[in-house]
Amino acid sequence: MSILLVTSSPRGAASHSTRIATEFAEKLVAADPSNTLVVRDLVANPLPHIDADYATGIYTPAEARTSRQAEVVGVSDVVLDELFAADSVILATGFINFNISSTLKSWVDHIARSGKSFAYGENGPKGLVAGKKVYIVLASGGIYSEGAAVQFDHAIPYLRSVLGFLGMTDLEVIRIEGVGMGADALAAALAKASTKVDAIVAATGNAERVATAA
Repeated sequence: MSILLVTSSPRGAASHSTRIATEFAEKLVAADPSNTLVVRDLVANPLPHIDADYATGIYTPAEARTSRQAEVVGVSDVVLDELFAADSVILATGFINFNISSTLKSWVDHIARSGKSFAYGENGPKGLVAGKKVYIVLASGGIYSEGAAVQFDHAIPYLRSVLGFLGMTDLEVIRIEGVGMGADALAAALAKASTKVDAIVAATGNAERVATAA
């Protein structure tokens, strides 16, 4: 299994989403050494925000693109290749102003390309990125999965919508929430997320063993 890990929190090494997502990816590899891991660190290597050269370049034949168009479209091609090559995708982000990080949004902008990751046909749009399991690791200072603050969570609904539009409908969310509510709440949130990660890794291993036996 090929695993793509995409991290995006500006907190770097202090990021709870990056920590849990990285541990998750490493545990999947440790559980089955045949698994491979590709890491896309959007903080260390941020993708350029889409601009006029990108917007025109993706609709310009390769041989007719300017050098700048070729450069920015080439960046998009690389991240699309990483996505298509992956069997499982782990997306890690902090909850920033009620949504995902801007670095992760740039990644979404680069993978959402007509004719590449989705296409329009007689029956409307069709996602072309199919057959992948996606895990979203989201860290937030407050509690947004339940209660009055649910209405402010635009991160998970957005990712479900845009990734589903591209064909990635098998999503699972790992929340690390309440990290800004004191040391005890932080410890509990990390422990809960780690427990869920361990359960997913164990279930994945069992599923692979059953498939092999069959």
